[in-house]
Amino acid sequence: MTDDVALLLARAGFGPTAAELAVARKTGYAGTLSALLDPSLPDIGATSAPEPRLGMDPFADLPTPTNQQRIEANGIRDRQIEEITRWWLDRMTVTDHQALEKLVFFWHGHWATSVDKVRSPQLMLLQHRTMRGARDFVDMCHKMAVDPALVYWLDGQLNTKASPNENLGRELMELFMLGIGNYTEKDVKEAGRALTGWRVSLGSEACFFQPEQHDSGSKTILGVTGALDTARLVDLLLRRKECPRFVAARMWRRYASSSQPIPEPTREAMAEVFPAPRAMLRVLFEDEAFGATAGSLVKQPVEWLVGGMRQLGLRLGGLPAETLTTILKGLRDLGQLPFVPPSVGGWTAGGSWLTSAAAQVRLALAGTLATLAAVEKLTPDEVAYILCVEGWTDRTYAVLRGVKDPRHLLILAMASPEYLVT
Repeated sequence: MTDDVALLLARAGFGPTAAELAVARKTGYAGTLSALLDPSLPDIGATSAPEPRLGMDPFADLPTPTNQQRIEANGIRDRQIEEITRWWLDRMTVTDHQALEKLVFFWHGHWATSVDKVRSPQLMLLQHRTMRGARDFVDMCHKMAVDPALVYWLDGQLNTKASPNENLGRELMELFMLGIGNYTEKDVKEAGRALTGWRVSLGSEACFFQPEQHDSGSKTILGVTGALDTARLVDLLLRRKECPRFVAARMWRRYASSSQPIPEPTREAMAEVFPAPRAMLRVLFEDEAFGATAGSLVKQPVEWLVGGMRQLGLRLGGLPAETLTTILKGLRDLGQLPFVPPSVGGWTAGGSWLTSAAAQVRLALAGTLATLAAVEKLTPDEVAYILCVEGWTDRTYAVLRGVKDPRHLLILAMASPEYLVT
């Protein structure tokens, strides 16, 4: 088993501070892993970033809005969307329970739902609470199948007995619970029938069931026949052997390697402790195959930004509005802004984050952070310590040692391969 606690902290959370890494090295791998996945202390850091109180969606009381009312309500929504985005990024930065926060971010990418279509920040925040508070994957699946943001995102509110919609049923099988190749098109059509009858209420921030719109007839899905409805469909999918194996592979892709397939022994070991996500992560992080992936996983933009802010002692709370706008625009330009995944498939991984266009945006964002950081004199070795980089390659060091301006040095270090890849 690798004893590389730096790799563990980098992958399990959003990027350790130098102080956290020093403590972890003294604690050792096993103790650090237990503290990450089962923290014994309250999350004091998160209390400084309380969840926003949005009130009711502005359209909830406007069944037939005028043009002016629509403009004003959309303006309120836009401000609230920025508020919840800023809040979550801030919480990622200050939370003491880094691994638990990273797990919520993992689920956000797994059940990828975009506020660009849903529009309601209230429904997006409700979905966020659901993912954060679910007991395990079983509980999460049952709640997400009737989550109003997800239902709206996948046109479930249009799914009626007379006109079944396949979108939610297809993605439950393909992207959320089983994976491609583990169902047929007939299964998808029948799943659409099973999911009929749900409608979204902005006022109550919930889905409600209309029995008259539900197809209560017999259906056959994956070889099981009966009057299947939403709850029975979810239970059926959860019982399939493909489900835990699929979730294990998704975790491997985000936490271990996006280029190497999960080894079968690792997948089976993780599947054995399904449906407990933290137990699955423990198996993953204790597996020798995880240690062998060091130096192969490209940081996602959110990981890169939040990690950099943590290491530089920065946070979004209290920053000038113009700076906040610059940071959020930078993340969107990089292709990863919380609450705005590009599709139901979630964000890409690996080398797709390393385009020349992304490099320019990243340099600009690093410049913003460097301007905010309290730095006066820095050497390449000191920057490596601050950013928790084990060391520079000869090529990178040759560039960094010639830089005299500390902020310029910081910018180049944050754009280096050693910092971008864990």
